[in-house]
Amino acid sequence: MKTLLALLTAGIMVAMVHVPAPAGSAAAFDQTFEAIEGGKMPLAQWRGKVLLVVNTASFCGFTPQYEGLQALWERYQARGLVVIGVPSNDFGAQEPEAEAEIQAFCKGAYNVTFPLTTKEVVRGPQAHPFYRWASVELGAASAPRWNFHKYLVGRDGRLVAGYSSGVEPLSAKMTEAIETALAAP
Repeated sequence: MKTLLALLTAGIMVAMVHVPAPAGSAAAFDQTFEAIEGGKMPLAQWRGKVLLVVNTASFCGFTPQYEGLQALWERYQARGLVVIGVPSNDFGAQEPEAEAEIQAFCKGAYNVTFPLTTKEVVRGPQAHPFYRWASVELGAASAPRWNFHKYLVGRDGRLVAGYSSGVEPLSAKMTEAIETALAAP
């Protein structure tokens, strides 16, 4: 039992580790999602801005992070931050609804106004190309392990870092990273 507890504790600690990005491809702006309302959502439309891409779910213990994500969007949008929610049913089947229901939930429960994509796979070989790219750029250990994993993309399109679900949107760690990315050319 002690061994199991130690392994679980170590796993949680590893999941909370900030993983800085290596120098690599600036391919974030080459990726395209589908907007939850329909139509293409090319990340290139935000070239030169800082992106915070977050896989989300409506029925998760981390779902209240929508409130913090919306607050980040409102606080930093004018300075160049774009928060992008990527609904996913990959973890615990906690996003089982269709896009219309997801959008209605986000707007109704959390007044979400930042861009949302259609529901996507975010892990494994079937993952959306953005998530496969991010896992290559930062290493497999940085792939989402649960809902509300965050990727911060700099103005140059390179990944700044990945943040586990336990990193709250309004935490000092997250806001300092966003402010640093916003201050970069």
